Amino acid sequence: MFKAFTHRLFTMFSRNLPRRLIRRSPMLENAQPTAGHDVPTSIVQHSQACARADVEQLYTQFNSHFEGLTHAEADAIRERVGANQTDDQQPAPWWQHLWICYRNPFNLLLTLLAAVSYATEDMKATLVIGSMVVISTLMRFVQEARSNRAADALKAMVSNTATVLRCDSHTGRSETLELPINQLVPGDLVKLSAGDMIPADLRILSAKDLFISQAALTGESLPVEKLAHSRLPVDCDPLEQDTLCFMGTNVISGTAMAMVISTGAQTWFGQLAERVIKQDEQPNAFQRGISKVSWLLIRFMMVMTPVVLLINGYTKGDWWEAALFSLSVAVGLTPEMLPMIVTSTLAKGAVKLSRQKVIVKHLDAIQNFGAMDILCTDKTGTLTQDKIILERHTDVLGSPCNNVLHLAWLNSHYQTGLKNLLDVAVLAGAEAVKMEQGVDHYSKVDEIPFDFDRRRMSVVVSEAADHHRLICKGALEEILSICTLVQLNDETVPLTDQLLKRIRRITDDLNQQGLRVVAVAHKVMPSRAGDYAVADESSLILAGYIAFLDPPKESTAPALKALQNKGVTVKILTGDNPLVARKVCLDVGLSVDKIVIGSEIERLSDAELAEVAKTTRVFAKLAPLHKERIVRVLREQGHVVGFMGDGINDAPALRAADIGISVDSAVDIAKEAADIILLEKSLMVLEQGVTEGRRTFANMLKYIKMTASSNFGNVFSVLVASAFLPFLPMLPLHLLVQNLIYDVSQVAIPFDNVDEEQLAKPQRWNAGDIGRFMVFFGPISSVFDMLTFALMWWVFKANTPEMHTLFQTGWFIEGLLSQTLIVHMIRTRKVPFIQSRASWPLCMMTLLVVVVGIGLIFTPAAGFLQLQALPLGYFPWLVAILAGYMVLTQAVKGIFFRRYGWQ
Repeated sequence: MFKAFTHRLFTMFSRNLPRRLIRRSPMLENAQPTAGHDVPTSIVQHSQACARADVEQLYTQFNSHFEGLTHAEADAIRERVGANQTDDQQPAPWWQHLWICYRNPFNLLLTLLAAVSYATEDMKATLVIGSMVVISTLMRFVQEARSNRAADALKAMVSNTATVLRCDSHTGRSETLELPINQLVPGDLVKLSAGDMIPADLRILSAKDLFISQAALTGESLPVEKLAHSRLPVDCDPLEQDTLCFMGTNVISGTAMAMVISTGAQTWFGQLAERVIKQDEQPNAFQRGISKVSWLLIRFMMVMTPVVLLINGYTKGDWWEAALFSLSVAVGLTPEMLPMIVTSTLAKGAVKLSRQKVIVKHLDAIQNFGAMDILCTDKTGTLTQDKIILERHTDVLGSPCNNVLHLAWLNSHYQTGLKNLLDVAVLAGAEAVKMEQGVDHYSKVDEIPFDFDRRRMSVVVSEAADHHRLICKGALEEILSICTLVQLNDETVPLTDQLLKRIRRITDDLNQQGLRVVAVAHKVMPSRAGDYAVADESSLILAGYIAFLDPPKESTAPALKALQNKGVTVKILTGDNPLVARKVCLDVGLSVDKIVIGSEIERLSDAELAEVAKTTRVFAKLAPLHKERIVRVLREQGHVVGFMGDGINDAPALRAADIGISVDSAVDIAKEAADIILLEKSLMVLEQGVTEGRRTFANMLKYIKMTASSNFGNVFSVLVASAFLPFLPMLPLHLLVQNLIYDVSQVAIPFDNVDEEQLAKPQRWNAGDIGRFMVFFGPISSVFDMLTFALMWWVFKANTPEMHTLFQTGWFIEGLLSQTLIVHMIRTRKVPFIQSRASWPLCMMTLLVVVVGIGLIFTPAAGFLQLQALPLGYFPWLVAILAGYMVLTQAVKGIFFRRYGWQ
C-alpha cells in the first residue's frame, strides 16, 4: 500500500541513510556481502588491486593528480561512469510507479468485479467500477508524484557534502571544496575527519589515528583502524582490508586523505543495496498500524459478503443477481481511497512542517512524531543557546592565567579533526593573546585526534629545534588521569591527593555556576621524527582550566511546558558534568530530583535500568552506548521514544529511537541516522512539529473512522432490507456509483481542521478502538436507513417489484447524503458547524456531493443508472431524517466519549 522499499530504505546521502537496515541486525546477517558471496568478481578484484597498489600506481590508474582532478576532468568521468548514486536512488519510471499505485488489494478486488461484470455483459457496472479503479489509481499516482517531488526538494536542503581536493584549471593550484556527494567520481581526493560519512569506496593515501565504524556494511560493532600501508595479506577479504574504506560507513575518530576508487552501484554498499531490496521489508510502527486497520476492514468484508449473498439468494431466488449484489457490497466496504488519503495527508504534513523549519526525510515518521511520548535530548544547544563563550581561563588554583589560554589556543588552532563549538570559542577568545605573544615560531609536528573513549585530544608543536611540546585539552577527569605534575605559578610540583581535592573543589564551584570546565595540560619532549600516539599522553603537567558559558535559551522554559502539556516527557541525556546539567535544568524550570551518571548505568542490568529510567529526568556523563541503552529500554516499556542529537556520539541513540531527530548543522552521521532534520535547533520548533504530526494522524484517522462506521451501517441495512423486501434494496450499480461519489469527496480530508483537544496527547494506531467505533456508530445510520425504507414503502407506496426503482432511488439519495454528512459529525466530538467547523475544502466537497447526488436523478443520466426523479414531497422527509440522524449521532458521541475517550 505504500511506496516501494527501494524508495524509502536506501535513499542515502542526499537521500536517507539506511538506518532501519543498521538497526536490524538479522537483516544485515542475511545481506552482508563478502568476497565470493554474490558480489561480482570484478568488484572483488578491483578492491584487492586498489588495496595493494602503491600511491603512484593509484594516481596513474585513475588519471588523477596530487593536486586533485580539475572540474572538467571530473565532469568527463561522471559522464562516463554516472553519478555517485546507487540504483535504488534513481526515481522509478512513471509506468512502474503507476503499477505500484494500482496494485493494492482494494484495486485488485475492484478489477475482479469489473471483469465479472464485463463477462456478464453488464457494461454499466463495468464502466462505473473501471472508473473507480482509474480515479483511485490516478489520484494516488498524482499525489505520490507530488509528494516525491516535495520530499526530494526538502531533502536537498539537508543533503550531505564531502570535502574534496580539486585543481583549478587556470592556476593549477589545489582548492578544498565542499561538494555534494553525488558529484564524486573515481580519482577524486577526499579529506576525512571525525563525524564524516564515507561518501564512496576509498583507498587511504595518508591517515592519522583513523578509526571507521563499518556496522552499516558488515554489522561489526567495533570500529576498525585504517592505514595508508596495509599490515594484512593482499589476498584477504576486501572488507577486511585496512587500506580501504567503504561507502555508507563513518569516521569515528582521526583524519585521512583518500582517493575515490568506486562510486554508485559499483561500490560494496551498492551491491548490498541491490541484494537487500530483494528481501522482505520489516514494517515500522506506522505500517504495522495501517496494516492492522486494513485487515480489520478486509476481515469484516469477508464475513459480511457471504452473509449478504446467502440472504439475497435465498429470499429472491436469483443467485446470480445476489452474487453481483454481494460483490458490490464488498466494493462498498472497500476503502480504495485509503492509500491515496494516507499518502496525501503525510505529504501535506511534510510540506507544512517544512514551513516550520522541520524537514521530514521519511514520510512515515510524521505519525511517529505525533505518537512520541518521551523525548530524549542533549543539553547543549537544545536547552542552551549553543553560542558558547569562553568565560574564564585560569590556573590550577582558579586565578586568571593567559598562559593557559595560549596553550588552549595552540591546541585548537593546529588540530584538524573534529572542531566543535568549544574550539571556536577558544579561537575567538584567544585572539588578543595570539597577537601579544605571537606564534610565528611555532610549527605543527603531529596530532592525536579526539575520540569519545579518551574524551581529549592533543597536538604536538615545535618551538625549538631540540624539543617538541605536546598540548592536551579535554574532560577534567580524563586529563587528571594522565597528569602527574601541576604548574603553580612558575613552579612545577607533584599532583598530590591534597592538591587533587583542592582542584576538584575549584572545578566543582565553576560547574555549580553553570560553567563547563575543560582542563589543559602539556609536557616538553625531545624532538623526534616518528609519529606520536596515545601512549605519549602520559606524565603531563596540568596547566589550568578554560571555562565556558552556554546560557539557557529564553524559549526553553515555555517549550518544555508546551511539550509537557502535549503529553511529551523530556529527558536530558548529556555527556556533560552533572553539576552543570543540574544548574541548566533548574534555570529552565526542569525539576531534577536525581541525576544518574554513566558509571552508575554500567552497574545496572537492563531491567534495573528500565526502572531507573521511568523516574529519572536527567542523565549525565554518558557515553554513546549509554544513550542508546536508555533509549532502548524506554522503547521496550512501550513508549514511543524520540531522540534529538547532532554529534557522532548521538548516532547510536538516533538509530535506536522510534524517531531520530537531528539538525542541519549536525555531523554527517547524525543527519543520516535521523528521520527528521530541524533547520533550527529549538525545542519550540520541535513542539510545533509534534503538533503537526498529530494533526496529520488525526486526519488519517478521520477517513478510516468514517469509512468503517458508514460501511458497517450500510451492510447492516442491506441485511435487514434483503430479508423483507421482494426486490434488491439497491442495485449493484447504485452501490458502486454511491461509493464512487463518496470516495471522491474524501480527497479534502487531508486539508481539514483538527480540534485542539485531539492534539493534546500522543496518538497511536489502535485497530481495537476503530472496531469499537465502527460497531458503536454504524447501527445509528441503519436506524435512519430503515426509517427511509418505511417512508418509501408506506408513504410513497414503493412496495411492489414494479416500484423498485423509486424505492432504490430514495435510499440511494438518503444513503449518499447521510454518508457524506457523517463526515462532519465524526470529525469532531464537539457540535459540528457551531463549536467546530470543517475546513473550506471539505465543506465545498460536501456541498458538491449534495448537488451532484440530487441533481443526478433529475438528469438524463438517471435512466442510464436505473434511477428516477423523486417527488418533491420526498425532500422535507429527507431533511427531517438527516436532522434526526445528526442529533442522535451527536448524543451518542457524548456517551462514547465519556466511556471510551475520543482519539
